[in-house]
Amino acid sequence: MRKKTGEKGNEVLEFVFVVLVLIPLLMYTVVIGTDLARAVEVAQVARDAGSMYVRGIDFSQSGNQQELARLGQDLGMAIPGTGSGAVMLSKVTYIPSGGCTSPCNSAQYVLVQRVTIGDTSTGGVFPSNSFVQLAGTPTYDSSGNVANYTTDSNAVVSGVSSKLTLNSGEYAYIAEAYFPSPLANNFPGFSANAGNYSYTIF
Repeated sequence: MRKKTGEKGNEVLEFVFVVLVLIPLLMYTVVIGTDLARAVEVAQVARDAGSMYVRGIDFSQSGNQQELARLGQDLGMAIPGTGSGAVMLSKVTYIPSGGCTSPCNSAQYVLVQRVTIGDTSTGGVFPSNSFVQLAGTPTYDSSGNVANYTTDSNAVVSGVSSKLTLNSGEYAYIAEAYFPSPLANNFPGFSANAGNYSYTIF
């Protein structure tokens, strides 16, 4: 059967229209799948870091930091902070009412220790809604311990009480991991994820 002259090229136009829809869908599927896989890796790094931290591993020591960086090397983590992404370890406790003499962070959750491993060059490496939010910048020693956390108002943390309850003398070991997504720059318009964030509590 002979095609009419006016129908010549219809197949090409139909193919173009289909491709214009399918290619963005395919790219979106690849980006979402990659982001999901990366989110699982970030969650695993946070879990491993928290598991070691609660067992007493001293992450202020460079050898232990190197071991953690090895776990996150597929995500671009490196020691010193020349790579991308970081893990922040926080030890938190609760000071009950009357638990110290004035001035005192009475009836407050406070930061006892903090160690950040990885890219610490930018203060905004963690999202603004990260788990352990500090009131200010407390004074740390070389091991990341907060000096005078019972009296230093900068050591007061927010965001903790809504997710867990501690009694006097109890501690929570929190590992937060954040790794920026390379897809956000490589696929603008397809990846809404600026990065992947995860936390674990022990």
